Amino acid sequence: MKASTFVYPWDVNGDPEAATRIVGLGVQQATLAAAYHSTRALTPRHPHHRIVTAEHASVLYPTDARWEGRELRPYAAGDWAPGDAFGEAAAQLSEAGLDVHTWVVLAHNSRLGAEHPDTSVVNAYGDRYPWAPCIAQPATRAYLTDLAVEAALRPGAAGTELESLGWYGLQHLHAHDKTGGVPLGDAGMYLMALCFCGTCREGYGEQGLDADSLAASVRVALEPLWRGAPDDGGWAGVEKLLGAGTAAATRAWRDETARTLQETTVRAVRAAAPEGFQILLHADPVTYHVGANAGVDPEHILSVADGVVVPCAGGPGLLTPFARAREDAVIAANFPVVSQMGGSPGTLAADVARARELGATEIRLYHAGLASDGDLDAIREALAGL
Repeated sequence: MKASTFVYPWDVNGDPEAATRIVGLGVQQATLAAAYHSTRALTPRHPHHRIVTAEHASVLYPTDARWEGRELRPYAAGDWAPGDAFGEAAAQLSEAGLDVHTWVVLAHNSRLGAEHPDTSVVNAYGDRYPWAPCIAQPATRAYLTDLAVEAALRPGAAGTELESLGWYGLQHLHAHDKTGGVPLGDAGMYLMALCFCGTCREGYGEQGLDADSLAASVRVALEPLWRGAPDDGGWAGVEKLLGAGTAAATRAWRDETARTLQETTVRAVRAAAPEGFQILLHADPVTYHVGANAGVDPEHILSVADGVVVPCAGGPGLLTPFARAREDAVIAANFPVVSQMGGSPGTLAADVARARELGATEIRLYHAGLASDGDLDAIREALAGL
């Protein structure tokens, strides 16, 4: 079973032992960040630094002329990834014998929201989510598609993994996050993810909804949750809070918006890519879910992309809908393996065995650059037994 680990360019550049260390884990591929959001990351073995602070979302390579004169365009990285940081790291990983695939984060960009606030998701209370570009807006869709093409097709890459190619919502750790005091649950989070920017207001109108009345209904529906009432969970909970007809209309608008963006973006990447270039999406098999793992319809997304990367932090159960949808698709089970970030490298062998039973064809490990030496030892042992 093919295994890949996620890695940042700053994990590799400046560390002459990094590529060899990654190969020694037993992986065959490195999924290397080419476009990434802001982060503060540990580099526990790097000879020159221990903490990297990526101050804003950026591309980790020099952009080309396609962005000239455009208002929405990628941001260059600062000193955390200068020049062609991706290209430098990719060359070292390739020379060590690893396949390199690009890791491209798309609809997740706080600086974009700060500098272009009209691009952000707006909730029913009028609050903007600067980290969450609204994927219904035409200019944002064009920006995301072109960014995907440019960032995915870096020289030497054999494929790409597109993250957050869909809606983003409240579920995002933002600066010193203080949003966990009230448990909104699955249904409440859906209502807090509904966007009321101008484009989405028009979209709801196309579904027969008045946007002002809908926003008011969302606020009323959420009020018991703010006071501590339990969320019934799942889509049934959304229907109970909002009403089945209204809930279905909101989902129709959002599902179609995400689906067409995914189709357009994958099609654009494929048109520009060499033959055999692999395109995977980070995905969740529930269409109304939001975040880094975009909610998708399994049959539809596997008719568009070559496969999916599926989160397995809570177990491998999300693999099953994808495995049933298409026999020859890549179904990559994504396991967190940093023990101090909730991962379980010690159970990796058993987790992979279970994932394989449920249809996984490959595995992803998050994340070799962040893991301790003890975590890496456990990964190495687990992969040696596969």
